[in-house]
Amino acid sequence: MTDPTEHTGSLVFERQLPHPPEKVWRALTQSWLIEEWLMKNDFIAEVGHRFTFRATPLPGWSGVVNCEVVLVEAPHRLAYRWGDGTESDSGLSTLVTWTLSPRSEGTLVRMEQSGFRAPDGMAYHRMGGGWPRILGQLEHVVGGMK
Repeated sequence: MTDPTEHTGSLVFERQLPHPPEKVWRALTQSWLIEEWLMKNDFIAEVGHRFTFRATPLPGWSGVVNCEVVLVEAPHRLAYRWGDGTESDSGLSTLVTWTLSPRSEGTLVRMEQSGFRAPDGMAYHRMGGGWPRILGQLEHVVGGMK
């Protein structure tokens, strides 16, 4: 039998953006901008704020992500718990951490989603395939901002 606390690993993606951290930070923390590159949401960048992401449901996923902000260090680090929309202990519960590091040519954006357990295999694979596309959308949104 598989230990439900066993982790399958973390997803880590990095992307260099030719924009200052403050501009990328706005796209990560303003609800209307987050909707443009990720999902509909009621996000507020305050530790302890509970919010949801909402998208079209998929087989095995309700389309709801229950989250809670756990870290806000503007404009460099943001972290929130990411759940699958269920209330049970067997549901997905990971941590998404954004780290923005200034570089002479812009900002290195690092996204890590950690805390996957062995039973979270489907979510791990879906998010592993989804985050590169999502980061591309983030880059597009930041590039179009004034």
